[in-house]
Amino acid sequence: MTATEQPGGATTGTRPRRAAVVGCGDVATVHLEAIEAIAGIELVAVCDSDPETLAGAVAAQGVPGFADVEAMVRQVRPDVVHVCTPHDEHVPVALACLDLDTPVLVEKPLAHTVAAAEQLVRAAETGSTKVGVCLQNRYNTTAQAARAVLDSGELGRVVGATATVMWTRAPEYYRVKPWRGRWDRAGGGLLINQALHTIDLLQWLLGEVVEVSGRAATRLYGDVIEVEDTAEMVLHHDGGARSVFFGTLCAVANHPVTLQVTAEHGTLSLNRDLRIAYADGRVEHVTERAAPSAGRTYWGVSHEVLIADFYDRLDDPEPFWISPAEALKSLRIVTDVYAQSRATPPAGGS
Repeated sequence: MTATEQPGGATTGTRPRRAAVVGCGDVATVHLEAIEAIAGIELVAVCDSDPETLAGAVAAQGVPGFADVEAMVRQVRPDVVHVCTPHDEHVPVALACLDLDTPVLVEKPLAHTVAAAEQLVRAAETGSTKVGVCLQNRYNTTAQAARAVLDSGELGRVVGATATVMWTRAPEYYRVKPWRGRWDRAGGGLLINQALHTIDLLQWLLGEVVEVSGRAATRLYGDVIEVEDTAEMVLHHDGGARSVFFGTLCAVANHPVTLQVTAEHGTLSLNRDLRIAYADGRVEHVTERAAPSAGRTYWGVSHEVLIADFYDRLDDPEPFWISPAEALKSLRIVTDVYAQSRATPPAGGS
């Protein structure tokens, strides 16, 4: 999708598209709400390996529940499976669906390791089944506007950017779901879980990253988690731009994500809304739409827009524009920082 194209709306066709959701935890909330809200999509099943979680989802949604992904796909034949599991389960679930010729929409990150992600990239590139990844912040009104301005050339050459993610997490966040703090399940902490969208926007707006220098560390929650809660990095982009990122979960409150792009003839400043300041004195503002979900607002506001667009493109012969190969770019950046920090999982987990 180019920055000037509009994301999709309601799906079309002679019958509703049949959706199933695998993993009924927190982020599944926005997927389920989107499925309900978008005309032409019908939820037909939910799946979770935890009996209590599954029972709650079945009661709430009024559809059949399954503990086994393959059994679900064979019995209800969904048109799309939404993968909302913990990170280490993304690829196995997606591959099981692709083996049954069922399109999948995978939550970020693509996988908990680069090696696992590459498996899904190969499967997507050699098969004909549609695969998409939820990097929904690319669909934000402000991100689309920023990309359009940069692509127009009106601001001239991009020099660089800065970005911050200053959030907070309580120890209970990890204690309730311990996988979030483990290398072998989450693949990392702040960078892979909370900051990945911002890192993706940096490389999407400024160009692919050709060199990474950074460090990840655990500054506050070392008695609770294995993974990092703080990180900083310098990214060198193809074309010569340089960006700087800092993120932490040690703040006392969740602050808005910031991203500022400096170009020859002006600046772009993202802080919820977008401010475009031109060197000739003109200033433009782009307001972000409100989040429609009961989920956490810092997840972004565009899950529903991305999901609608994915369904609209199911019959398109081209791969979905946010493909596994596209999502692998930000995962590689994060993994480079982990390697430089020696903040890596045990041997075999890279």
